[in-house]
Amino acid sequence: MSHYRYHVFFCTNQREGGEPCCQDFDARSMRDYMKQQVKARVPKSAGNVRINTAGCLNRCELGPVMVVYPEAVWYTYIDRNDIDEIIERHLLGGEVVERLRLTD
Repeated sequence: MSHYRYHVFFCTNQREGGEPCCQDFDARSMRDYMKQQVKARVPKSAGNVRINTAGCLNRCELGPVMVVYPEAVWYTYIDRNDIDEIIERHLLGGEVVERLRLTD
């Protein structure tokens, strides 16, 4: 059994030379927002949720991106409303948010 029910990795990479990257979409701020919201809204009884920074996840052209384990569900997002929906539906409700899901 894993220590975390969900482990969320945010790409916060900043590329040199103007190449597309997740930080172009203020990924660090969005990660910080999600961490704050998870601490405030996800009860310990729902299981531990960890929000982490990741370096480049190599999906920059689809950015910004995050991945939620253990299901390995990849998401993109636009704003805090999208982050809130991922928290409510996936992290609290166990339901994949299909409209934000990235597929291979």
